[in-house]
Amino acid sequence: MMRVEGLNFSYPCGRQILRDISFQARSGSFLAILGNNGAGKSTLLKCFDQILRPQTGSVTVDGAELLTLPLGELARQVAFVTQSAALTRMTVYETLLLGRKPYIKWGVSQEDRRMVDDTLRRMGLEGFAMRYLHQLSGGEQQKVLLARALVQQPKLLLLDEPTSNLDLRNQYEVLSLVRQVCRERNITAILVIHDLNLALRFCHRFVFLHGGTVFAAGDHAVVNPENIRAVYGMESVVEQVAGIPVVVPLPERSR
Repeated sequence: MMRVEGLNFSYPCGRQILRDISFQARSGSFLAILGNNGAGKSTLLKCFDQILRPQTGSVTVDGAELLTLPLGELARQVAFVTQSAALTRMTVYETLLLGRKPYIKWGVSQEDRRMVDDTLRRMGLEGFAMRYLHQLSGGEQQKVLLARALVQQPKLLLLDEPTSNLDLRNQYEVLSLVRQVCRERNITAILVIHDLNLALRFCHRFVFLHGGTVFAAGDHAVVNPENIRAVYGMESVVEQVAGIPVVVPLPERSR
């Protein structure tokens, strides 16, 4: 179980970005953080991973306080997947081994190699192991970043717009993998995303940020026309398509 309680963050200039953020997410669940640009979504993820330091608040995963953990232990608890890969001269296999760094002491162990090999197979990346990252497509690179995060064996997986540079097929493949792996390994996944329909398709819970605060939180029912109007300033309807809720923005003439 992940619990966020009373989290506040301001930059040194005094500008407050996050105000009294509180919510929780069950282990194995997939939660989306939604809201306009500037709402504080990415800032919130960075607070969870100690990239930024909130002034007050608590973030726990299975009782462990993330905000005060030593960085080595934090890397065993939390993995962060960004929008794109840094294209270094490293192979896919070497990139995944980096994910084992929190566990490596005197050298790479058989367990480290087993985790990398198993994850390569699980992600369908065996054929790419000896290829360099810059030789891969955007979708393949994103799968490698996800695989590197998974070999860390985290309890909390943070994803900051991981599908923003992907085509439709790769968006669905990456998010399908996240949902399935989190369920199988009992990992809590927190996704920052702009696309409401991708969030509705793959996530179980939703948190709307607006003005640096939690405006609404809950299951699919909170992604409704009233909350969309309040957060995004636009009219919409939510329709069911093949049993999946879909947000349809209304044209100006229908507002």
